[in-house]
Amino acid sequence: MKIAITGKGGVGKTTIAAGLARYLAKEGYKVIAIDADPDANLAAALGIDSEQAIGITPIARMNELIAERTGAQPGTIGGYFKLNPRVDDIPDSLSIDANGIKLLVLGTVEKGGSGCICPESTLLRALLKHVIVRRNEAVILDMEAGIEHLGRGTAESVDALLVVIEPGQRSVQTARAIEKLANDLSIKKIFLVLNKLHNQDEEERLKTYLPDLPIIGTVAERDSIRLADLDGKSPFDIDESFVDDIAKIKANLDRVLDEDAVEGIRN
Repeated sequence: MKIAITGKGGVGKTTIAAGLARYLAKEGYKVIAIDADPDANLAAALGIDSEQAIGITPIARMNELIAERTGAQPGTIGGYFKLNPRVDDIPDSLSIDANGIKLLVLGTVEKGGSGCICPESTLLRALLKHVIVRRNEAVILDMEAGIEHLGRGTAESVDALLVVIEPGQRSVQTARAIEKLANDLSIKKIFLVLNKLHNQDEEERLKTYLPDLPIIGTVAERDSIRLADLDGKSPFDIDESFVDDIAKIKANLDRVLDEDAVEGIRN
């Protein structure tokens, strides 16, 4: 199961990503969680101590590693460097253990834009492709409000893209933009997660705004989630209702992905 999760900043996608990773680990899956959001908060949401989380160095800032693997200094654009650097050892050697989950914090490329041809972006893209295409583990990818990290070959190997939205038009508009990008990259399974819901009326309204995107699950607005974030804890450890919401998302993913497998056998 390779799941990418995105949405507008502040909608709670990191909370959903961490919840899914924790639930998969609880079910006995080997899980790699990847924080590909520049505002990296996945460590805390997974339940890693705040002091340890602050001390994590994103891979995009590991200048010696980047230079060694690509043959070029970080920050350079153009010139000669390896387009297929070795990355197969990174998930095991540079991950942080978080409640039985391997956490990789990618960081962001600060020069030249997210689409630049530079050593940092080349290494990150190669690492993502390796983890998603080559590794035999469940992968939960927490992304920024877009899917720029995913190249075409990598995106096609993602089993599903979950777009987290909250009640509000800015969230809806971001979801529409992400849907277009995902279609351009041939991601076939795109689903909505409705987060921070207060009532059924909000759910029905959101359905009308994004009629082409099926809903894979909903998560209610809860003080416990907000307080967990305030205390630097994972809501997975303190709120059984939140765990139940995540379990339903996982069950729905199982169902739709199994349908794909059956259809593939028939064809």
